[in-house]
This record gives sequence, structure tokens and C-alpha cells, in this order.
Amino acid sequence: MTVIESVHEDHGATFGVRGGRTIVEHFGRPDRAHRAVRNGVGLIEHAYGVVVVEGEDRLEYVDNVVSNRVPAEDGRGCYALVLDPQGGIEIELSIYNAGERLLLFVPPGTAEALAEDWSEKVFIQDVEISVATDEYATFGVHGPQATEKVASVLNGAAAPDDRFSFVRGTMGDAGVTVIRTDALTGEESYDVICGSGDAEAVYDVLLNQGLNAAPFGYRTWESLALEAGTPLFETELEGRIPNVLGLRAALDFEKGCYVGQEVVSRVENRGRPSKRLVGLTLEPDRDESSGDASSVPASGAAVFDGDSTVGTVTRAGESELLGDVIALAVVEYGLEAEAVSVRVDGEELPAAIVDLPFVAGSDRSGRLPDYQ
Repeated sequence: MTVIESVHEDHGATFGVRGGRTIVEHFGRPDRAHRAVRNGVGLIEHAYGVVVVEGEDRLEYVDNVVSNRVPAEDGRGCYALVLDPQGGIEIELSIYNAGERLLLFVPPGTAEALAEDWSEKVFIQDVEISVATDEYATFGVHGPQATEKVASVLNGAAAPDDRFSFVRGTMGDAGVTVIRTDALTGEESYDVICGSGDAEAVYDVLLNQGLNAAPFGYRTWESLALEAGTPLFETELEGRIPNVLGLRAALDFEKGCYVGQEVVSRVENRGRPSKRLVGLTLEPDRDESSGDASSVPASGAAVFDGDSTVGTVTRAGESELLGDVIALAVVEYGLEAEAVSVRVDGEELPAAIVDLPFVAGSDRSGRLPDYQ
């Protein structure tokens, strides 16, 4: 469940589930919250799972498993992946060096399985792995005024400048860690982490003190991330090789061997993957009698170039800011056509391949496709 469910109830929250965790879907007007984040600053409770890795060999152990270099310096972090032997993404992680331990933030519902799997593979190394999801609360601060917001309530430190760096300070009487994230909503963004016992007090500070913030839920989060062109774990990442997604931010091509590296390196060395992630805009199919749009394709909808199937939609929605139906799709890498079509309810609707992001905000998502 959320750490502060009763507080969200008081604000009129509607709840849902992600990865077995109760989350806030919205607070009644997700469209209004969307614009509030784009124009100012918004506040969301994230549902990460948290894994703690301790012991003298913690850095070596984790670095040998994941796709990116784990920082050796306290106060630094990275974005990384765990791959299967075929190079497919099994899990994504944000890894932070917190001195004598590493903190790993993973998608909801995955922490227990990851910790169990890794613990079974520890032999003579000095490594201890545990799940600490219930010990922490994480609040995301997003928007063009996010830095100003954090600065207005953080005591004892300045807001961190570099992505995946963090500082320690206080908000009110509670100790917090503030992380500069990689802007998945396409806006300036921070994660504020505190002990679960301080969650209500910290949330109140973030919501009401200093520069006010608008509360928002996962429905708005997902629509912001779509506009920003950010691939998400459940819809784009899981099971795909990172080369297809252009997910270079999660890869260190110089580090030592890890599971799946051979596949990733082979695709990198041949110059390009067989498929790539693109953005699509769709022309709406409107019922003239009602004026309603019915042109949002489902996940898995086929993308056509003429009569040939050239890809599939991974997720889609109506952009709050653009007023268009937009989608992410995985298509053949060598596709040259800019005009394609997408099958929606048995009919093919015209679509155009466009550059990502769909909406340019105050920052740029660190996970936009990069095919160097």
C-alpha cells in the first residue's frame, strides 16, 4: 500500500494497483494535474521497491551483475539494468552509493524476487542483501519549478545539480535524502526519500510549505512520461534488449562482463539493432454523430507501412497539451516511411512517425532513444 494512504484519502484520491502495490491513480482531475505539473510543480508518492546491499564486497558484487558502472563515491548513483542471457531486460534499477551500503530502487513488486535471487548466488563474498521497501517513503517532485520548490523547503544542503547525485538534509524536523533524477516526465525532477515514520510530515512540507505543489497520481505520471518519450519498464523495457530502445544511459560498454553483455555488445558492434523505438501521432477517427474520438490504439496494435506489418504500439494516449493521440511503437529499424497506419478496432488509421519527445519541457528525459 502507499505509506500515507489516509492522507491521500483526505485529498480525494482514487487508488489503483501497480506491481501488487496500492498507488494513487488520481485526485479527481488528472487533466488539471497534468497541466499543473507542466506549468509549475507537482508531487507524487512513488511505489518503488527498495533493496539494500551491504558488506565489504557490495560494490564488486552489484557491479558484476548490472549493465552500468556502479559509482564508488558516496552521494552518487546510476541507472542500470539486469539482463537475461539473451540480452532481454529483466529489471531496471536506480542504484545509489550511500556509504556503507548500496540502495537499489526497483519497479514495484520486484524487490523480493531480486533479493532472493541475488542472495542465492552469493558464495564466498562478503555481501548481505535485504528488502527495505517498507522502511522508506519516496516522493517525486516534478515540474519547471521543481528546483525552486526543493530549495524552498530543504535545510542543510542545496538541491543537487547532477543527475543521480544526492544530498542529505532536513525538511521540517525530518531527515531526508534528495536525489536529482533523470527527468522521466520531461521536467526538472527530484526524489525525496525519508523514513516511513516521517512520511506524513515530509509530504505535508512538500505539499504546503515554500512554493506550493499540486498532488498528482500515476495516471498523470504515465501521461507525462508518454509526452516526454520515456520508455517504461512494464510496457517498453521488460523482455527487450536495451539496444532496441536506444537505452544507452543504462549501458557501460567498457565495464567487465555481465549476463547478457555479449548480446548487447554484438548488436552494438554491428551498428544498429533490428528494431527501434519511435513516436507516432495519429489522426483521430471521430464519430460525426457524437464528436467523440475513438483513436487510441491498444498496446500491441499493429503498425503498417502499406500492406506490410512493420511494428507494434507499446502504449498510447491522448496528449493533454497537444490535443492529439500519441503513441510509442517498436518498428523495424530500417523503416524509411514517415507516414504509416495503425490498426484500431479493426480499422487502419493514418499515423506519422515524429521525433521524441512529443512535448519539450524544462528538462529532457534521460531515457530517450539514442542510436549512436
